[in-house]
Amino acid sequence: MTEIASPKSFAGNFFEDFRLGQVIRHATPRTVTSGDVALYTALYGSRFAVQSSDAFARIIGYRRAPIDDLLVFHIVFGKTVPDISLNAVANLGYADCRFLCPVYPGATLTTTSEVIGLKENSSAKTGVVYVRSTGRDDTGRAVLEYVRWVMVRKRDEASPAPVEQVPVLPKVVPIEALGVSVPPIDELGWDDDAAGSRHRFGDYSVGERIDHIDGMTVEEAEHQIATRLYQNPAKVHFNQWAESRGRFGKRLIYGGHVISLARALSFNGLANAFHIAAVNAGRHVAPLHAGSTVFAWSEILDKAQLPGRNDVGVLRIRTIATADKPCDDFPDRLDGGDFDPAVILDLDYWVLMPL
Repeated sequence: MTEIASPKSFAGNFFEDFRLGQVIRHATPRTVTSGDVALYTALYGSRFAVQSSDAFARIIGYRRAPIDDLLVFHIVFGKTVPDISLNAVANLGYADCRFLCPVYPGATLTTTSEVIGLKENSSAKTGVVYVRSTGRDDTGRAVLEYVRWVMVRKRDEASPAPVEQVPVLPKVVPIEALGVSVPPIDELGWDDDAAGSRHRFGDYSVGERIDHIDGMTVEEAEHQIATRLYQNPAKVHFNQWAESRGRFGKRLIYGGHVISLARALSFNGLANAFHIAAVNAGRHVAPLHAGSTVFAWSEILDKAQLPGRNDVGVLRIRTIATADKPCDDFPDRLDGGDFDPAVILDLDYWVLMPL
């Protein structure tokens, strides 16, 4: 009897499978529940009051506690992995990420992506794919939009290179585009004690640096649980049999896991920064593996009051996360321009804070 391999399974797209203007509708729709929210809290320990308490959220103007911004991001992102980055070498960066409306438990999220750039690398073994992904809820409203670029393997190194196109992306999301996902806030109803800090918008200065002090060690099981929570099937996070033969000899931790850890750690110093309005740029500087302890520090890059609003202001923050190095000396780039070897994440983003 002749054995025939079935073509029904999908090995993921390779670089030459992408084309400019291509629009991909990703599986699988995902209804986000309070159970997902509880598990997210268990994984990262985030303590921001607006996302933790229905009562707190209602007092300041929400109908209930919204889902954490980064949980929304990870679920929307996870939908894209089977089609965009299953054969990725590395996720290289993010830009123009905007949170467009609050998401509450019970919403169903879907994602589509458009290929907006392609560039083959000089080795001809890989290429960089630029995509703009949009997450929508079950009413069709866009809740999140972002651009990322990822290095993807080629199926055939001899295949011809596509016409190169690298999109021009904003270095900073403009202030006018921020705050759309936050209802008018009753800042007089904001309870500093309940929120965890008396420091509000006016207490922060441009150039100020904050050591978030605390560290969090990542275990193998929890980073895999987190990535499965987002239905992100990237092979490098789960398959020790394969990764034991790879460059590092062990599984890599999903970069978004590091972002959520850094955000949770930032509570100590930025407790009233209740909403991520936008991500200007993000870079996974180095990989992280289980057993390492993540620390973080932040710098205030800019601040402004939102046009037409007298309830909240925005802080532009740069957060650096490190592996196995406390941040009391603010590790960053060295004199030669390279990062300190301990740095694993460099994230530039806008947050909202009551006045």
